[in-house]
Amino acid sequence: MPQKTFAVAMIDALAYSLRSDPNVVVIGAHSFLSDRGLKPEDERALWDAFPDRLIDPPTSEGVCTSLVTGAAMAGMRPFLNYGTATFAYEAFNQIMSEAANVHAMSGGQLRAPLTLHMYAGIRGGGAGQHSSSPQAMYANAAGLELVLPASPADAQGLLRSAIKSNNPTVVITHTKLLAMTGDVPDGDYSIPFGQARVAREGRDITIVATSLMVREALKAAEALAKDGIEAEVIDPRTIVPLDAETICASVRKTGRLVTADEGNALCSIGSEISALVAEHAFDALKAPIMRVARPPVPIAFSPPLEAQVTPNADKIVAAAKKAMTHPA
Repeated sequence: MPQKTFAVAMIDALAYSLRSDPNVVVIGAHSFLSDRGLKPEDERALWDAFPDRLIDPPTSEGVCTSLVTGAAMAGMRPFLNYGTATFAYEAFNQIMSEAANVHAMSGGQLRAPLTLHMYAGIRGGGAGQHSSSPQAMYANAAGLELVLPASPADAQGLLRSAIKSNNPTVVITHTKLLAMTGDVPDGDYSIPFGQARVAREGRDITIVATSLMVREALKAAEALAKDGIEAEVIDPRTIVPLDAETICASVRKTGRLVTADEGNALCSIGSEISALVAEHAFDALKAPIMRVARPPVPIAFSPPLEAQVTPNADKIVAAAKKAMTHPA
């Protein structure tokens, strides 16, 4: 099984999709390829192989989103890259009101099989304008699928599935994951939506983590193990659809839950997972559910101020230990 960086795995998924389906087109290719840990020859190879299907449009997110939505309705399978997630805010009307609604509002006569990709997360020095983690906003838009890959294998497998999907799909990549290296299966490898991954098995507490927080949760699990606490780490991989069965089964086994997501705590992915468990596995809980997320404040450019509000392994450990010390 070859090893790839997260960035190369995404590029390979795009190349595979372009080769497999002539209706796939990539818009915003330069911002997707440049400065993402790729070797120059990797970038040139993709441009050379698909010169007429990699497009760099003018900077107008609303226009580009309208373009790909219409193209998808007409039978294309566009992949649109916004670059930094906050740039997509310029296209919220097109994403939320048009792409998300077209299938339902046409009585099922139309579909919009498009993939909307963006780089998100507290990346270091991004300040308030470039440190967004907007996953909860997209999860709250009925009609959109939402994908949060956390490993190179998932980046490749989930992106292939996103491009094949007949629904509009938002794929959010944390910038700090791009240089991550891991094993990626060969061949026609894709991951079905709605299937969570048990990243680490444990018996004492469940940690449900998304995107970069999966890596932090695994670090936290290693630290907890030194104190005799065996944490089970669940990576949902997709938020819409969400694998409620795997999450609840883990909580029924461990009796405790910590959620870890880099979005704001209020109305967050962690909030939804907490509510899900409270509705379907409340009788299994031995302690209150703990959430690790960012507080509702703009992210400062200052490194120490940024670090103060960034969710990480230490904060996950603290939340887990608080849950473990609660009387059963």
